[in-house]
Amino acid sequence: MTTRRERYREETRDEAKRIALEQLAEHGLEGVSVNAIAKRMGVTGPALYRYFKGRDDLLDALIRDAWNDLGQAMEDCADRARSMSAKDRVREFGEEFRAWALAQPHRYLLLFGTPVPGYHAPEDTIMAAHRTTSAFLGMLDAPGGTTGQESTLDRQLVGWARSRGEGDVAPAVLMSAVRAFTRLHGVLSLEVSGQFGPMGFDPALLYRAELDSLIDD
Repeated sequence: MTTRRERYREETRDEAKRIALEQLAEHGLEGVSVNAIAKRMGVTGPALYRYFKGRDDLLDALIRDAWNDLGQAMEDCADRARSMSAKDRVREFGEEFRAWALAQPHRYLLLFGTPVPGYHAPEDTIMAAHRTTSAFLGMLDAPGGTTGQESTLDRQLVGWARSRGEGDVAPAVLMSAVRAFTRLHGVLSLEVSGQFGPMGFDPALLYRAELDSLIDD
């Protein structure tokens, strides 16, 4: 059972985060201001600092929520696609990833856009970010173990996966996942930030062509 004080604290934090997301959507990261949020809520800046230690603490909360929301969407996608072929699972993942980004581009850019100078994400947000990668790995045909001589990159990828709790995944599978994610993220980031606008073609077609290329590799 939560107390009235705990409920009020959560409601206050949720309201502050909602306003911060509005600021983010309208003005980008530079427009996120704890003092402006406090004014919108009818409280003083120092009063709101009782709920967030500062702007970085507020960003932590927004980033944590966004990663977990994306992770949940991709895990749900993996569950829906479980009975599909490997190629169809990858296609489903790619389409769901794009749909999430286009539905809330300000949150996508918060996660994948230009890093905030001087900001360092806490460890729990790093683990929350891995939920998306983990869901993708689970959609690939992912045998364990290694074959042949491992390269330095192979060992680094295996070490990274194990540090995230993935267990024994073949380096070739990890490489495929990282390359796929990098390519899809590259096209999608340009689309979300409007870089394709002056070029006069449908970004959805380019994204799907890239997705098909990955599937056929």
